[in-house]
Amino acid sequence: MLFVCSLSRLAETVSSTGASHLVTLINEGTRVPRPPEIAAERHLFLGFNDITAPAEGLTPPAEVHVRSLIDFVRGWDRSQPIVIHCWAGISRSTAGAFITACALSPRRDEMEIAQILRLASPSATPNARLVALADKVLDRDGRMIDAVRAIGRGADAFEGTPFELPLA
Repeated sequence: MLFVCSLSRLAETVSSTGASHLVTLINEGTRVPRPPEIAAERHLFLGFNDITAPAEGLTPPAEVHVRSLIDFVRGWDRSQPIVIHCWAGISRSTAGAFITACALSPRRDEMEIAQILRLASPSATPNARLVALADKVLDRDGRMIDAVRAIGRGADAFEGTPFELPLA
């Protein structure tokens, strides 16, 4: 099981789901207290800004971030849930969840995953740069990009509501 949440809902989401693994996609230098249920080696912290194009003074998502995410989730044994979070639970974390679902199910239709993501989270607006990088790394031939484009921008929200994205 894969769960997505914001930083402010991290501790309660990890606790209520029984997660054993955690992915943090947030600005470098942001203090993220690791919940005690998560061992240090089961926590991936990727620091970058939630931007889709390079901007002075900010760190855009890069291929190295995507490859680290894919390697980490492929190493997860799935015996207990994983939580993916960002600051608001809307953009970086939903992109991370979409990328995870695509990476762990290489034959699964990208449009189906994106539609399930939209149903699970009306505010989900996956970071387009992260998705485009993952599409290239996973050899999805633009299908991930097209799927996220098809679901469009999510509903306006200050913070996303925690949700589960089914992996099968």
